[in-house]
This record gives sequence, C-alpha cells and structure tokens, in this order.
Amino acid sequence: MRRPLELALEVAREAGALLLELQRRPLGIREKARRADIVTLADGASERLIVERLRAAHPNASILTEESGLHEGSALERWIIDPLDGTTNFAHGYPLWNVSIGYEREGELVGGVIYAPALDECFSAERGSGARLNDAVISVSRVERLGDALTCTGFHPANFSRNGRQFAVVSDHAQAVRRDGAAAIDLAYIACGRFDGFWEFDLPAWDVAAGILLIREAGGKVTRIDGNAYALGDDSILASNALIHEELSSVLRLSG
Repeated sequence: MRRPLELALEVAREAGALLLELQRRPLGIREKARRADIVTLADGASERLIVERLRAAHPNASILTEESGLHEGSALERWIIDPLDGTTNFAHGYPLWNVSIGYEREGELVGGVIYAPALDECFSAERGSGARLNDAVISVSRVERLGDALTCTGFHPANFSRNGRQFAVVSDHAQAVRRDGAAAIDLAYIACGRFDGFWEFDLPAWDVAAGILLIREAGGKVTRIDGNAYALGDDSILASNALIHEELSSVLRLSG
C-alpha cells in the first residue's frame, strides 16, 4: 500500500487541476441552507474524484467529506477532505482557495496536504517528519509580541456577531488582522510563517485537519481559544507560532 502522504499529494494535485479547468466553465452556483454559504458544481466534481481515488487505494478506510458526509469504513484509518475550501473565493476568481486532505490513523493525525492550485503552492506534513511548501522545509515565524504580529481570522457573514468583538480587540493589539475566507490556507500560512496567529469559531474537521498537522510539524501550537487542548469539531480554534500564543489567547478571552 502506498504511503498516505504520497497518495494525498498526488490526489490533491489532480483535484486542483480539475478545479482550475472547471473554473473556466459555468459554475452552477447555489446557496446551501443559509445566505452566502455557496456550493458549485466544481465542489462536487472535486469531491467525487478525491473519494474515488482514495477509496481505490485504501478501500477499507472511512472518508469524511464536506459535501457528502461520512463514507463508512474502518475506524482505524480516516481521510478528512475539503474538496474546495474557499468556494466563494473560487467563484469570484480570488486565488485563495484550496484542496485539503488530512489522514488519521487510530485517531491521530499523521498526514496532511493543503494545495492552492491558483498559486501552485502545495503544503504537506507527515507526523514526525516536518512540514514543507512544495519542496522546501517550512517553519513558523519568530515573532514574539502580538503587537508585531500579522494575525488572521474567519467568519461567515451571518455570524459576524460571533467574532466581531474579538476582531475589534485583536485589531487594537496586533500589527494587523486579515480575513481571507479560506481557513485551511490560513493555517498553512501559520505553518510557513506568513501569519503569526489565527483564531476562528465553529470550524468543521475538514477545514482544519491538514492544517493542524502542518502547524505542529512546523513548530507551532494549536489549542482552543481558551488555551485548552483542541480536538477536531471543537467550537473554537487558536493557532500560532507558539511564541504569541498565550498573549493572543489572553486578549481573545478578555474580549469574549
């Protein structure tokens, strides 16, 4: 059987090439259950390709995907997939969108890939082996103060009130705050040192699985906003270069 990371890298690039091709065609945009939460024909096409390829190589694994949910399989290994993270960006031609594939074995994240096709940037990590951007080893930033930090967050437009106060307060403390609309890329940017800190509420597993491993392997830290241990599906996440983690957590807790 092929190494999961090797397979994930190959499949993510295949899905990315498909998405670039489909972006030139009618997208078939529709809203999901709430305003501004959209899905396109490309989301489904990418997901079908990924599930088919992973199922062929790992027929017994379970697969959790954003669009079609859980594909039953062994509890010992699980793929966690976002076939198109940043769909709104994709639909508008804004290049920050990606394919995210995480791999768990016996409940532990051991492999992850985040591929941004429009930028041809492929982030990858394997537990115990570090993190990479394309062929280069990456690590988190060395920024030590929140006042010198470039931070990032995200929220659905309908949920601004869930994050609005934190956004304002962190803006008062950090050098800057960004909102890019693609959580997996935000986490990858923590891993490679472009961002120093990130927080968000209510992110599902497929948005964060690969990124969490990337950050840990690049020397960063991931917890809940309150500083407690993070588990996939928790209602908040805080990721950083580790050096500003406690300061950012404190600011967010005080503003909550």
